[in-house]
Amino acid sequence: MNHFPLLETLITSRTRIKLLLKFFLNENNSSYLRGLEQEFGEGSNAIRLELNKFEKAGLLQSFGRGNRRYFKANTGHPLYGSIHTLVRQHIGIDSIVEHVASKIGSLDSVWVVGKIANGLQSTVIELVLVGREVDRQYVSTLCAKTEPLIGRKISYLVFQPEEFGAFREEREEELLLIWGNA
Repeated sequence: MNHFPLLETLITSRTRIKLLLKFFLNENNSSYLRGLEQEFGEGSNAIRLELNKFEKAGLLQSFGRGNRRYFKANTGHPLYGSIHTLVRQHIGIDSIVEHVASKIGSLDSVWVVGKIANGLQSTVIELVLVGREVDRQYVSTLCAKTEPLIGRKISYLVFQPEEFGAFREEREEELLLIWGNA
């Protein structure tokens, strides 16, 4: 099943779509050419061409670490926010948060973990909900209603705020905050 019709209609390069997801879903993601080659299962030439185009346009920044050249999103670029929003909408994260966060109890934060948090394509969105008195049955019902709308399966874990600290320390690299109760 194709879960990326909008972006594929607008952007015909699958490599470009993968790079957008990798770097613009989570601003903390960074990677180097060979790492991207392994993640994407594609040749380095196609990835290198797209990285160079993004960097030349100012959408990506590169930096050296050891003997590797790493890339990450340029959050200071005027289009960063728009691209970030488009990617979040494309993945369906905004729909999930809109449907779940406002109605399930005393919620402190919502996090994405797993592949999507690392900017990789996935048919499953893994959520971590942190809060007190979270209505798990209601979350389950909302997720079941949201899944057909976004074309993805949703799995979730619920933590009390004091329990979340250990989980967060263990999986810090895989966590992406998508909603926080300010």
